[in-house]
Amino acid sequence: MHEEISISVEQTSDAKVLIISVAARLAGMHPQTLRQYDRLGLVQPGRAGGGGRRYSERDVALLREVQKLSQEEGVNLAGIKRIIGLEQLVGDLQQRLAELEHELAEAYSRIAQLESPYGSRGDLVRQERPSTALVVWRPRRAP
Repeated sequence: MHEEISISVEQTSDAKVLIISVAARLAGMHPQTLRQYDRLGLVQPGRAGGGGRRYSERDVALLREVQKLSQEEGVNLAGIKRIIGLEQLVGDLQQRLAELEHELAEAYSRIAQLESPYGSRGDLVRQERPSTALVVWRPRRAP
């Protein structure tokens, strides 16, 4: 009796908890294939205390992608390794870009607060040109 198990890629976990036999079954591969992919650096499982490989749900999704690229697209393992590396680089760069955009927005906000002569109230706008208006002020007389 074979049990159907599916993993949603959007909800995959990075926890390295799956033993090699379970990960291989979930990925639709032989455990020896997973060992070979580990040696080639296509997937990096964690290690248990006794040295056994431990895979995450994200690793299983990656193994499925490797299998798809190899079998359906005809990409060799060296090409797959390069694709995986470039995809990881793109993900890292996208994350860094988001961080920098956030920092830039905070910097612009801080500059606006510092340039405002009235602090950070937000309801007053600084004029770019100095005013030529004359304001006459007289103190009130005591009653």
